[in-house]
Amino acid sequence: MRKTLLAAGIAAATASFAAAVHADEGMWVPQQLPEIAGPLKKAGLKLDPKQLANLTGDPMGAVVSLGGCTASFVSPQGLVATNHHCAYGAIQLNSTAEKNLIRDGFNPATQADELSAGPNARIYVLEDITDVTADAKVAMAAAGSDPVARADALEAFEKKTTSACEADAGYRCRVYSFMGGNTWRLFKNLEIKDVRLAYAPPASVGKFGGDIDNWMWPRHTGDFSFYRAYVGKDGKPAAFSKDNVPYQPKHWLKIADKPLGAGDFVMVAGYPGRTDRYALAAEFENTQAWRYPAISKAYKDQIALVEAAGKDNPDIAVKYAATMAGWNNTSKNFDGQLEGFARNDVLGFKRNEEAAVLNWLRAQGEAGKPALAAHATLVKLVDDAKLTQERDLVLGSFNRSGVLGTAVSLYRLAIEKQKPDAERESGYQQRDLPVIEGSLKQMERRYVPAMDRQLQQYWLDRYVALPSAQHVAAVDGWLGGSDKAAADKALARLDGSKLASLDERLKWLNADKAAFEASTDPAIQYAVAVMPTLMEMEKKSKAVYGTALQARPLYLQAMADYKKSKGEAVYPDANSSLRITFGTVKGYTKLDGSVQQPFTLLEQVAAKETGAEPFDNPKALLDAVAAKRHGGLADKRLGTVPVNFLSDLDITGGNSGSPVLDAQGKLVGLAFDGIQEAVASNWVFEPVMTRMISVDQRYMRWIMQEVMPAPQLLQELGVAPKK
Repeated sequence: MRKTLLAAGIAAATASFAAAVHADEGMWVPQQLPEIAGPLKKAGLKLDPKQLANLTGDPMGAVVSLGGCTASFVSPQGLVATNHHCAYGAIQLNSTAEKNLIRDGFNPATQADELSAGPNARIYVLEDITDVTADAKVAMAAAGSDPVARADALEAFEKKTTSACEADAGYRCRVYSFMGGNTWRLFKNLEIKDVRLAYAPPASVGKFGGDIDNWMWPRHTGDFSFYRAYVGKDGKPAAFSKDNVPYQPKHWLKIADKPLGAGDFVMVAGYPGRTDRYALAAEFENTQAWRYPAISKAYKDQIALVEAAGKDNPDIAVKYAATMAGWNNTSKNFDGQLEGFARNDVLGFKRNEEAAVLNWLRAQGEAGKPALAAHATLVKLVDDAKLTQERDLVLGSFNRSGVLGTAVSLYRLAIEKQKPDAERESGYQQRDLPVIEGSLKQMERRYVPAMDRQLQQYWLDRYVALPSAQHVAAVDGWLGGSDKAAADKALARLDGSKLASLDERLKWLNADKAAFEASTDPAIQYAVAVMPTLMEMEKKSKAVYGTALQARPLYLQAMADYKKSKGEAVYPDANSSLRITFGTVKGYTKLDGSVQQPFTLLEQVAAKETGAEPFDNPKALLDAVAAKRHGGLADKRLGTVPVNFLSDLDITGGNSGSPVLDAQGKLVGLAFDGIQEAVASNWVFEPVMTRMISVDQRYMRWIMQEVMPAPQLLQELGVAPKK
């Protein structure tokens, strides 16, 4: 494994920079595009790289965020392409045991039949990025040496900045940190609030292979769906209304008119969630030894509970389907990363690289001491957090469960409402109320009291099993003890909560603090009892964050300087902001030595058929394959329709649904996964193994022609069905 180009934020271009850039590595921020223009052209880009730097132009203006996934406009009528698994929450939200869109798919005859993706579904259209680094640093410096004051000062700055940005109705703004706080940028997005499901294949296509094939290759998954963005008749964002009209984007992607093949240039624009290539060795070591194993086990335990309950109760199976998908995806990802960590001795690599940086700093004498001290501070923060990490996982998960999570959130909102809006904690300001209300409404479709009780019991049993020193007095006081007997009695009391009712939840949305404190509802009583302790814990967390705000930028800048001294390029860790990555369509060789081709084929989908989930194809698909109905979409080089393809692009979670573009900036597919052998690249890039899995646009069109016909959408996409 060659050394990774660790994320270091935006640096000035240097002569050695372009030479150090590799097409298969790097989640480049838009501001770096001029610096990587040479490598982009060399890799095969036919567009002028300057065109990509125009965030509101073509094609970048078509790329949008869903707030956890990526998507893109693909028609002038606001049609949006993304992954099936990104739309899965909306599909689940509109499903019942009797009318199961997860199982059957969704193919509305007209736009009027499209369904709301839910009150919290959003499409964010990026309009502007502004550097606010100087102002952010001035705000923190004015707070002095107190870490809590520093954290509060930054929060106040972010609120003031976003508030000014959102003065024009219809916008959602956010301040992003790069390089641990060396750079700060304000992103301004149009916030589209009326998002509707426009097409979704059945799960037997969209989730073909299920959790067995997840993170695996070869892959044969039709992981695509379509949303449509709606706005008010005045063209401005508005909440869901039957009177709203399709949003008309300034730019939308065109379907590629040239067949994609092995070795071809491809690029992705999207919103990758998080990488940790710049993390300390101590942070990585704790992740490998505790965090990933602990979270993976907790998810698997809960998966087992829901699966068992869902066998006897179809309502549970449907209502917890989206939650289960998230648990399964994360646990398998973490397990794959752990295997990669061990296989590649990532801990040894991280330790050696960090030791080299520290030695380089020591060699600088006095000049290196501030960064060395910052490193020591960050290591201490890691060690301190380890002392309560088990308790924090257990209590945090318990506090987010069903009715308890609702009670805690609503009571905290009542407390914050007593303050001026600018002084409220983030997440409880006026701008956040629609999302809070939406969560209360969506709970109706994602909650079953009996299942919630089992999940509460799981976490409460783990809580009482903690060492006594890890117990929280307020929680024990509410329990009436600290053992399992007390926990069982508390759970029985929680059965009497009325927050299972939507009307009851909405009633408390506008209640004041005194009303909560006078309530006899057991879930609300829990929230009132533990809130002072939770807020004290929050204050301690702020102190940690405030300390890191001073230490991390110092150390990360030193690491960046070390990299630059060796002539290596640096780019920022993923942080859910817009990035571009590029490379080529390329297969790979598995660890067992088997050579993997870059495309999977239509006939291979049918060959996987077992008649049972997750390999149960729709009859229409099997019939079309048997009849060799390729619908004019076969690739002559392959002799059939391509399904999924591999490329060596550098992506991570959040890139799901990202448009994959060819050298002309046209849509060739949608990114949806990586391979398990390379998921450890979130921490240390693996150039040989890293591969992105995408669904080919030709397979998407084939499904829409031959399996679940949607001629009206194909017409809208500009690719009417072929004869």
